[in-house]
Amino acid sequence: MPDPTVIPPFALSLDGAEGAVREGLAKAMACLKPLGLSVEDAGTVELVLAEALNNVVEHALAATKESTTIEIRGHQTAFGLRLTVIDRGAPMPTGTAPVSKAPNIDVAFDDLPEGGFGWFMIHSLATEVHYARVGQSNLLCLQLPVGV
Repeated sequence: MPDPTVIPPFALSLDGAEGAVREGLAKAMACLKPLGLSVEDAGTVELVLAEALNNVVEHALAATKESTTIEIRGHQTAFGLRLTVIDRGAPMPTGTAPVSKAPNIDVAFDDLPEGGFGWFMIHSLATEVHYARVGQSNLLCLQLPVGV
């Protein structure tokens, strides 16, 4: 009988549109159900994946005129959960994932930044964050220390 705490590798595809992110998150979380993640670990996965998917839609795919998809691949490792987000949008401007520097919030209320927290959060919650441009695709690989 297989170990119920081990999940098989999975791959999901969702439309590269803002409205599809929620559905993609729900499908990914359903694939992780057999892990029996704590509420905190499940929240970490969902938060990191939501941020990554929203970044793809808002930035990489923003100028894409044709219909496209985003793929989410996942598998369990001895170190936790490995997720790969693949899209065919614009590459990262610097060719690397943004650094994990926290935005300056020691400013007047009216001067607080509206963005810039996402990558800091991803880097803070993931043990590994790797970005690569392969052909016409962006690959964002994330290792999350959950389910171990």
